[in-house]
Amino acid sequence: MDGTKLVAEAQQRHKLAPTATAALGRTLLGALLMGSFRKEDEQVQITFQGNGLAGSILAIADTRGNVKGKVANPAADPPLRPDGKLDVGAAVGQGVLAVVRSHPLEPQPYTGMVPIVSGEVAEDLANYLVDSEQTNSAIGLGVSLDRDCNVKSAGGWLVQILPFCSEETLEVLEKNLTTMPSITTMLNDGLTAADITNRILDGLGVLPDAETIVPRYGPCEEEALKKRMIRAVAALGKQEVADIIAQEGKLEVTCDLCQQTYQFTQREVDAYIDGEEVEAEAVRA
Repeated sequence: MDGTKLVAEAQQRHKLAPTATAALGRTLLGALLMGSFRKEDEQVQITFQGNGLAGSILAIADTRGNVKGKVANPAADPPLRPDGKLDVGAAVGQGVLAVVRSHPLEPQPYTGMVPIVSGEVAEDLANYLVDSEQTNSAIGLGVSLDRDCNVKSAGGWLVQILPFCSEETLEVLEKNLTTMPSITTMLNDGLTAADITNRILDGLGVLPDAETIVPRYGPCEEEALKKRMIRAVAALGKQEVADIIAQEGKLEVTCDLCQQTYQFTQREVDAYIDGEEVEAEAVRA
């Protein structure tokens, strides 16, 4: 999967430092891969609750290639590792990885929790899949930055081993994966997602009509977002809203996931509290 544009958008929306970009980027890509090709309308939520500089890292993805997320400390940027690479493990730290799978038709979501193994994200997700979902998997995730700390490439791949997989197939997969460059190296060399898939499955074959998913950040639907925001604002009460507007000159609310900011008027909030129908006046700031 080529998620370069996706991670670049996340970096811009959240104003992320280099290591925070890599940490959130890998988590977004991992959530997308774990959410792909599941039941329609299923949603997967990944949370790294570590003690590193980044704080908690959250990503929410669906089966259609949509994903959004956040990192508690966007400025997290620990010193480079001895090999000169970004120290994502230090940014994440030790703690717990939680994965929640939910579906509108299921009475209860499935929640799995495992200790964070390395904080490098890919290894942690692979460990989760084996330990909590009993699925042997190999996963590769990567985010590469240029000299200006902008996203140069970002992508990932996920291979899951089915119970009836033969030893011969496993040997071919292992050879392909161990001799393959990193995902970012392949993307920087101009390989497409299809090229990378063919390389992973070289000697095994790829279905000619294989489904392709295009990663996309979001969406936070505007109308639904404004409704959630005004409910939160109304909970403050009329007087506190009036005090904020009097002191600040405006009342703004920002979504943690998409970083979109909306302004609300006193009249709109009062009408909502009174249960009156009023045309939405919230505007993007």
